[in-house]
Amino acid sequence: MTNVLSGVRQHAHALLLALSFFTRIPVGHRVTYSNDAMHHAGKYFALVGWVLAGILSVWIWLLSSLLPASVLIFLVVLASVLLTGAFHEDGLADTADAFGGGQDKDHKLIIMKDSRLGTYGVCALVGALFGKWVLLTSLVEQQSLVLSLFVAYPLSRAFALSHVQDLPYATESSSGKIAKSMPFATPYSVSAMAFLFITGGLALLLLPLGTAVLILVTCILLRHFLKYKMLKHVQGFTGDTLGAAQQIQELTIYLMLLIGGVS
Repeated sequence: MTNVLSGVRQHAHALLLALSFFTRIPVGHRVTYSNDAMHHAGKYFALVGWVLAGILSVWIWLLSSLLPASVLIFLVVLASVLLTGAFHEDGLADTADAFGGGQDKDHKLIIMKDSRLGTYGVCALVGALFGKWVLLTSLVEQQSLVLSLFVAYPLSRAFALSHVQDLPYATESSSGKIAKSMPFATPYSVSAMAFLFITGGLALLLLPLGTAVLILVTCILLRHFLKYKMLKHVQGFTGDTLGAAQQIQELTIYLMLLIGGVS
């Protein structure tokens, strides 16, 4: 019984640590950070998506009868950004600036660390936010907004984190070590990745088979394309490129839901 309780506490701690790292949701002061603990928490990334989708669903329930669809979606996107602290949007913007304006690998990695936002980053950020507003507004009209969030939030996070399995962590040539001891640089076990994708894809079971297959195939193909781009530009992944991958996968899932339908 003691071992069971210890295991439950360990998993609960990992989930809370994942929430504290990937979101701005307060989890208290009992969560302690270490590289090993953070690596273990990574497999709960998709569950973080479930938590975020759940919170946004309550937000939608409270506001849907009071506001037109366009205003509702604006507030949903805004709430999402506030809940995550624009964590993944920042990665998208930094990646766009680096891939668009960098001259070589080291220059691109330096740009990613620059807190200033460039033209490519602005375009990517505006495009992503506007794209979410347009796509989610269309999904409201199909009465499938909440389901779309529960599909896209966990699954996009699972595919984003999967890049750590077959890509090295990208560092500057002058650096012989992983920057800040990147906790996700070590690949995960098969069981951890299975847990990540099972929790990431559970909501697909609520979709028509054709739509679920369309989403999975598209996400897999997109993952290979994003992997190619990461290898081409920086010979690996960074936290920013994972954030960019999450945002691109999320937008793509919304688009596939519109194309395939949810009923």
